[in-house]
Amino acid sequence: MDQNVAELLLGPRPLSLQGLQIPATLCVLVLAPHPDDFDAVAATMRYFQCNGNRIDVAIVTSGASGVESGFGGAFASAAKATLREKEQLASTRFFGLSEDRLTFLRLSEDENGHPEDTRANYLRVRSCLAARRSDLVFLPHWNDPNEGHRRTHALFRQSVREKKLSLAACLNRDPKTVAMREDLHFEFDSETAAWKGELLRIHQSQQQRNLNQRGHGFDERVLGVNRQVAAAWNLAGRYAEAFELEIYAEGDISGADRRS
Repeated sequence: MDQNVAELLLGPRPLSLQGLQIPATLCVLVLAPHPDDFDAVAATMRYFQCNGNRIDVAIVTSGASGVESGFGGAFASAAKATLREKEQLASTRFFGLSEDRLTFLRLSEDENGHPEDTRANYLRVRSCLAARRSDLVFLPHWNDPNEGHRRTHALFRQSVREKKLSLAACLNRDPKTVAMREDLHFEFDSETAAWKGELLRIHQSQQQRNLNQRGHGFDERVLGVNRQVAAAWNLAGRYAEAFELEIYAEGDISGADRRS
């Protein structure tokens, strides 16, 4: 990781991403436990895209368990997985990211659709991180009842430690996040929120499931969190994506970023 960027991220918090001088040479990876986790931080990713940074996306599991039976004619897990991958591909095209920057890791899953704690899965994640040599890795926060989010972070942290990588992890606030530090935020306006909402709705299986089960869409669920973050920090923009930082130097996490 660029030393100047590391020093910026270790500065007084909370930090505003817009206030940092991010070099275009910095490389970004989104390690998404499921299809749609990239879209949850799409405003921040758009900022990096406009800044000229390379963005890679690695989808850890199929997310088949999140598809209601029969949606889009999909009943079997394989059909549901194919449906969700098609949604992610469509989302990637809408975002404007080249499809060669998108990878489906397809880790083995348990009966609930979560990545299994196996050596093969760990090696797949480790290989992904080592190959991309990213400076910033975005993934959902581990303090979440979603087992897929917790296991993905555990696989990520084990890989960083064993490969002695130097990078920064940005753990984003998700609708299910229980609690987290908000070290970094990216605020955005209503126009960007409308664009992000359109992107989120491309994941039609999740949009419909949320409408059926919660009475509001996937788009509103995510953007509602973004409004809450902006309001809590009294930001000028009506929306913001928030992140907790973990700074790693040769596999060791900074003392300021250790869990309390």
